Amino acid sequence: MIGRIVGTLVEKTPPELLVDVNGVGYEISASMTTIYDLPQSGGLVTLFTHLIVKEDSHTLFGFADKNERALFRILIKVNGIGPKMALAILSSMSSDELISNVQDSDVTALTRIPGVGKKTAERLIIELRDKLGQAAKNDLFSTPAVLRQVQADPRQEAEAALISLGYKPQEAAKAIAGVPVDAANSEDVIRAALKGMLRK
Repeated sequence: MIGRIVGTLVEKTPPELLVDVNGVGYEISASMTTIYDLPQSGGLVTLFTHLIVKEDSHTLFGFADKNERALFRILIKVNGIGPKMALAILSSMSSDELISNVQDSDVTALTRIPGVGKKTAERLIIELRDKLGQAAKNDLFSTPAVLRQVQADPRQEAEAALISLGYKPQEAAKAIAGVPVDAANSEDVIRAALKGMLRK
């Protein structure tokens, strides 16, 4: 899985970027939040990335920081929210604003995002609360607390890896759910999940 890209920004045609890395041009989709932070063409950029593999395409998504990437990985697991919609959400508000709106159950703020209706906004709030896990349950619903929890959780990392390998989010979640909770790191979780799926 490609986790980070460092290279020269060749083209910036939102939401697409072209980054040259030692002579290889990577086409990367990015949120407007990330694009606003980038230099002009010719500048050096560092992007944290998430690769989505489908039968007919390999799409690389880039983010200015790990926080935004963590939220993207959570968003694409929400029912009815694909990568394009996740980028639209992250383009419309910062990570802080998104977490705050979910915390406050602010349906109105979320429906201002293009393509997000009331039902989608309500589903976002319910599922994001669930997927942000223990941090939300403990009322530690601040950006640093939530993102520390997400990034440090090997099960979350493993689930994101399985999705990047081409498994559907529901398949990945089911496979991870079957892994013993004492798995030490994301590699152990992935190995156990894959073995579990092969046995079925």
